[in-house]
Amino acid sequence: MIQLWIIALGAGAASALLVASVATGSALAVPLFYLAPLPVLIVGLGWSQLAALIAASAAAVAIGLFLGVELLFAYVAGVGLPAYVLAYLVLMARQERPDGPLEWFPVGRIVLAAAILGCLAVAALIPLVAGSFADYQEALRSLFEAMFAENPAAASDDTQRLIDLLITVMPPAAAVVTMLTQVGNLWLAAHVARVSGRLVRPWPDLAAITVPRGAVALVAGAILGGMLADGFIGLICELLGATLLMAFAFIGLAVIHWVTRGAAGRTLVIATVWIAALTLGWPFAVLAVLGMVETLFGIRARFPRRNRPSAANDG
Repeated sequence: MIQLWIIALGAGAASALLVASVATGSALAVPLFYLAPLPVLIVGLGWSQLAALIAASAAAVAIGLFLGVELLFAYVAGVGLPAYVLAYLVLMARQERPDGPLEWFPVGRIVLAAAILGCLAVAALIPLVAGSFADYQEALRSLFEAMFAENPAAASDDTQRLIDLLITVMPPAAAVVTMLTQVGNLWLAAHVARVSGRLVRPWPDLAAITVPRGAVALVAGAILGGMLADGFIGLICELLGATLLMAFAFIGLAVIHWVTRGAAGRTLVIATVWIAALTLGWPFAVLAVLGMVETLFGIRARFPRRNRPSAANDG
């Protein structure tokens, strides 16, 4: 038990230092900040969810003491709490019979949980910016106007329209980035735990991940709510809709990985899809539609598991 505490506290210190790197203002500060969930997730998957809780709590206390209360709340909402919850879900399993196999919490539902956590993380930080929706939008407007004022060469007649667009796009984009950060770090932490021999859960077939059909209704409701509702309610619906669409984009990517198994040029196809999605952005919307079609109609069921690669190649 003492060893677990030492390892968890060390992971918490590493996570806090990664967050503190933002204060240096160096070019590496942003990527290091995005890696802040990684130590918490590694101890969570490699040791236990208790270790993840200790690490996240220790990091939160250190950040609160040395960097201030606001950054403490930002860490808890966007890094520590989501990392602990995801580690807990990954290790969650049930056993129908005492001698039966373990049924692990489905990976697709872990992705959905990451989507909800990404939405809640940004929503929880809004009160730190402003107390009302109008004040929140005005704070964002002031931020973007100050950015353009520092670079007059970038200003134009369309600057105000661009600022209006940024005010609309920035919160959902922040929620999606938070979700992707957690999912990416979870994948990396799982690999680290597996290489070290400490990953308890068997490596899943990521090309086979699924989500409940009700998730399609949830994303449709969130998008509709974002279009019809005003104020914070509408904003939260927009955040949830954006992160859920990204979750379905992952399902769409899983479909691509599944249907190309055993096909000639599979690597080129997959690489092209990933590069196009990451560089252009809009292909994620196409992948999200593909993911919803798969969820409703089961495209992968029409393709047999031919020449199934090893888990190492799938993951």
